[in-house]
Amino acid sequence: MTETKNTITFTPERLAKAKEMIARYPEGKQKSALMPIMHLAQEQFAWMSQEVMDYVASLLDITPVEVYEVATFYTMFHLEPVGKHVIEYCRTGPCVLMGGEEVYAHLTQKLGVKKGQTTSDGLFTLKEVECLAACGWGPCFQIREKYYMNLTNDKVDDIIRELSR
Repeated sequence: MTETKNTITFTPERLAKAKEMIARYPEGKQKSALMPIMHLAQEQFAWMSQEVMDYVASLLDITPVEVYEVATFYTMFHLEPVGKHVIEYCRTGPCVLMGGEEVYAHLTQKLGVKKGQTTSDGLFTLKEVECLAACGWGPCFQIREKYYMNLTNDKVDDIIRELSR
């Protein structure tokens, strides 16, 4: 997608991919492509602004509120600008019991941010999430599709150092 003065549009390549996604579903069922197209949009913009969500709705010929409902339900969609790396940190019971509170405190101190904040260099956003379904390997966090499990303070330091390059 590219953004111009007040117009959001997919690049020709992304538009072709979106049309391909929509074509997978029977006529009148184009809403079935909503989540894949939202992922496609977020890949480009890094977050789902109201304008981006409105554009997605227009592509699918659905109401904007249908996109807003999905964007606000799933934590994978970012409703505000985020850093290059969004650390989705599990704060539920099993991770806490496995040392997650201490590791989380270290992570926030290391980054100098609290939940929902982005580092001043724009590299990291810290986002608390419910269970990441890796309860036996906690504490854990996820960055994009990659899980980081059995976290310790030293592992956190190594991950932050690697992603800061």
